[in-house]
Amino acid sequence: MKALITKRSIIIASTAFLIALISIISVNVFNSAGPVTGVAYTITRPIRTLVSSVARTFGNIYAANYRYEELEARNDQLARDITRLQASARDVVALEEENDRLRAALEMRDRYEDYDQVMATLVNWNADNWSSSFIINIGYTNSDIARGMPVATEYGVLIGQVSDVGATQSTVITVLDTTFSVAVYVGGESADDSDGTATARGDFAQMRNGLLTIDHIDEGVAVTPGSTVVTSGHGGVFPPGLTVGEVVRVFPHSSGIGRYATVMPRREIEAVRTMFVIIDFENPENPGNVEFEEIEIYSE
Repeated sequence: MKALITKRSIIIASTAFLIALISIISVNVFNSAGPVTGVAYTITRPIRTLVSSVARTFGNIYAANYRYEELEARNDQLARDITRLQASARDVVALEEENDRLRAALEMRDRYEDYDQVMATLVNWNADNWSSSFIINIGYTNSDIARGMPVATEYGVLIGQVSDVGATQSTVITVLDTTFSVAVYVGGESADDSDGTATARGDFAQMRNGLLTIDHIDEGVAVTPGSTVVTSGHGGVFPPGLTVGEVVRVFPHSSGIGRYATVMPRREIEAVRTMFVIIDFENPENPGNVEFEEIEIYSE
């Protein structure tokens, strides 16, 4: 069998050599491809066409694969660029927030030179449907904060009062809380230009509407919707001139004696993130000034 295969191989090789030789002679003698070469060319045309088609297909596949890898590498690079840009954007936002806090501190200092205050940042809101309070990031170990101190924005808007003090965090009740109350002027910033004095307090019925109440308004006080409400300084706990809000509506008491009004805080309480705790101030309305309560420590 092996001899037969060898014999056949010799015959095939010899035949191929003979055809090649005849083709070369034909080209040299006739100065053309010659009949044998033409016949061979014709016979092999389908094979050559198939081989050419396969070559083009593989070439296209290679080019597409190369293009895919190139696009994948570019996509990875773009993803890394986006990650860097996002990190840079976060850094910019953090710097802007820090800049805003520092600017707020300067504005508060310049606006209220007689106040000794410390800046604080909101940590989180207390989850309680019966009160309106939040946690700030300062306590008795990192500030002079004490229970009862007023809390305001850099624009002099009263937002609440310190209710409990911990080591590094404290609780602030807002002006909407049912335990909050403050003496106010209505319609002006002093006794001379206001329509009268009253007490603003948190009211559970109004708290969920984002409002507080001025109760027992004398008939002689001209309170109308839009009237400005500011702290009077009476009692000494709150400095005078802090804005509380403006009157929304005025109602007669159900008892038929006197009136009460609802007040919208000047600043949306839940939007405040940075604030100031006023730890000391000069109060011309109450020169003696009251001492704030001793620290009440709670479990953080």
